[in-house]
Amino acid sequence: MHAHPDDESSKGAATLAHYLADGAEVLVVSCTGGEQGDLLNEGLADTAPSEAAMAGRDIGGLRRIEMQRARDVVGYEHRWLGYADSGMPDDGVPLPPNCFALIPLEISAEPLVRIIREFKPQVVVTYDENGGYPHPDHIRTHELTMFALEAAAEATRYPDAGEPWQVSKVYYDRVFNAPRVMANLELVRAEQPDHPMLEELENYAAWVAERPDRATTHIECGDYFERRDEALKSHASQVAPDSSFFFWPNEIQRRAWPWEDFELARSTVQSELPENDLFAGIDFEVGSNSGAANE
Repeated sequence: MHAHPDDESSKGAATLAHYLADGAEVLVVSCTGGEQGDLLNEGLADTAPSEAAMAGRDIGGLRRIEMQRARDVVGYEHRWLGYADSGMPDDGVPLPPNCFALIPLEISAEPLVRIIREFKPQVVVTYDENGGYPHPDHIRTHELTMFALEAAAEATRYPDAGEPWQVSKVYYDRVFNAPRVMANLELVRAEQPDHPMLEELENYAAWVAERPDRATTHIECGDYFERRDEALKSHASQVAPDSSFFFWPNEIQRRAWPWEDFELARSTVQSELPENDLFAGIDFEVGSNSGAANE
């Protein structure tokens, strides 16, 4: 479950590619279309002037095009939940009317309950209660996901939305964590002391250093870091080629931290922590969509 197009590529895309290669079915759900976003890549006017112009008149339409490109790179299924981006207003500025963050959960959950009951995932990945960072849509994505998961399992709730389905495991994204950053930084210091982005790396490490390490599950997916990067670069209006996402060479990342990281938040099955598989403990003989993951 993701708030905006591009979130699915910056948070766990290599893991999705890894599981797709193993034969799992993967569905990404985008809650909003990112219509309140800005053009964050100043170089787009030089590399794709027509798309830079489109960003000025229809950023939501451009972000749908970019989402399709990212989907094609990784290969997952994708659904739009259909809600309007809430933006991130300054303190004291109200959210836009009818935006995603303001719609009551009882209403906004119905289409997600339908998707859960249709796709029947064993695993769902979402954000924690703080949204990963305090964007109204990220926080609402967490709230909506947890509400819809409970509702999808109960036959008396949304009875016209399909047969009940109980998800086995729920994870929170923990890709941006201090141990990962420090492992990469230490290897860059040792092997590339003249790295042009070293100062930025140091600043980034200081920024994440105070975050508690809550990851319980580490998915080895270094073989898919290039695909992750290609998917993220598909969101060219939001991600410049020289952005912080690409500070570390993938060759260094594969040796320093070849994992993407998650926190097991809820589970109906037993598994031993730490895990190296989102499906650890799940009996694939149960359920009609064996091996499916929903993010």
